[in-house]
Amino acid sequence: MADATDLSRLIPAHTSNLDDVLAEAFRLFARGVADRRSAFRTPAIATVGPDNTPHVRTMVLRQFDPTTRRLLLHTDLRADKLTDIANVPRAAVHVYDARAALQVRLSAQVQVHTGDPVAQAAWANGAPASHVCYAIEPPPGTEVQAPPPAATDQNAGFTNFAVLALTFNTLEWLWLYHGGHRRARFVWTANAPPRATWLVP
Repeated sequence: MADATDLSRLIPAHTSNLDDVLAEAFRLFARGVADRRSAFRTPAIATVGPDNTPHVRTMVLRQFDPTTRRLLLHTDLRADKLTDIANVPRAAVHVYDARAALQVRLSAQVQVHTGDPVAQAAWANGAPASHVCYAIEPPPGTEVQAPPPAATDQNAGFTNFAVLALTFNTLEWLWLYHGGHRRARFVWTANAPPRATWLVP
């Protein structure tokens, strides 16, 4: 059986310091943009529908800016989530990395970009195979008798393309460990540094 000294060697150094916890969370979001195998590549995004029911789906993280705390994700302008966001322009983000036994949750304000420089830049940097998805007809979520054929026009989808910019003001971090779980919360207000605190797991 491992003694206390052996257990301490299994604890990553960053899990004992709030500044380091936040830096590691930001590093993992940045990695999610570049690494398709990262759990942070495909966060779950939850919105609130007009009927006040929660809606959650998995999306692909396209960009992360640690300075502005902003995540960028791509979507079809005709999707139901846009109706949700128009009603309540906020979203919750959830990531769970099973290998690291780590959960990160965010609370974010959402801004929708369509046809503007943000959307144009995202479209220009996207793969043609991805562009085709936004040309699907009829719109996503439409009831049909059978699965529709895949779209083929790589240029027709831009009018349906949208970028969701999620700027988070709360980040909760939970690391699961048999020697004692660790949980922390970071809250940003105005331009001040975040209020950081440990929480009971």
